[in-house]
Amino acid sequence: MLKIALTGGPGSGKSTVARMFRELGAEVIDADEVAHAVVARGTPAWKELRREFGPEYFQEDGSLHRPRMAELVFRDAEARRKLNAIVHPRVTREISRRLADLAARGVNLVLVEVPLLFEAGLEKNFDRVIVVDADTEAQLARLTARDGRTAGEARGILAAQWPLKDKKARADFVVNNRGCLSDTRKQVKELWHKLKMMQNTA
Repeated sequence: MLKIALTGGPGSGKSTVARMFRELGAEVIDADEVAHAVVARGTPAWKELRREFGPEYFQEDGSLHRPRMAELVFRDAEARRKLNAIVHPRVTREISRRLADLAARGVNLVLVEVPLLFEAGLEKNFDRVIVVDADTEAQLARLTARDGRTAGEARGILAAQWPLKDKKARADFVVNNRGCLSDTRKQVKELWHKLKMMQNTA
């Protein structure tokens, strides 16, 4: 199976590019969706998070209070380390399980959207890496409009992750999302063709 990681920066357009690949017929695993599943109410990770951070980081229904947790971990490096130590290994195991299921079904090309690919040292688990690039002002605008964050919070989120230029330096492919969506879609189509050719010659 050819395993392709899709990553980028906060607000760079990773999910938009992932959706374009899905529309072309790609199998895509979303690590954020997996992360939501592994910390669902009652799971081992959920119990560990409650012990570590306390009930104030949970909603009345018991689910994780994501905005409050995000606000904490993006300003507190030690809290971020603790959260990652609880969540990342479980996310990695669940992604591996899903990849195995897809392989058993005969799927031989899968994209995995992993926001913290390099930060978590996961790039070694993939055959190729795609980085979605965008300019900083566009990232900030998306984070404030989409998530309702202040400009300061958005800048803190960007500062907590690797700069896009460093991620691009380690990428096998870069999707330039600095222009219009039609330009991005054209790049995705061309890249999908390349990946299919790689799959066929693997």
